[in-house]
Amino acid sequence: MIKSLIFIFLTPFYQSAHAEYRVYQYVLKNKVINAQDAPNSKIIISSLNPIAYKAYHGGGNILSIDLLRTWVCPGHTGMRRDYCASPYDQIIERVIK
Repeated sequence: MIKSLIFIFLTPFYQSAHAEYRVYQYVLKNKVINAQDAPNSKIIISSLNPIAYKAYHGGGNILSIDLLRTWVCPGHTGMRRDYCASPYDQIIERVIK
């Protein structure tokens, strides 16, 4: 009886919970010089923080990472969903229009 009352009382709170994640925009530079790779740097977007991204992709001896921007997105990244758009880009679009 008590468990069912607790369940009924807490159910509205479960439905109001929202997930969110942080997105990072980096400039990556390859420290290993390769003649086949023409551009030495590129801009990428990831949900991995700088330390995790560097460790996952080969470490500091291979990559140089510079953080450009970061923002928070609602929802989750499961099932290969795209990251939400940058609020900075949305501001720039409003200014240009």
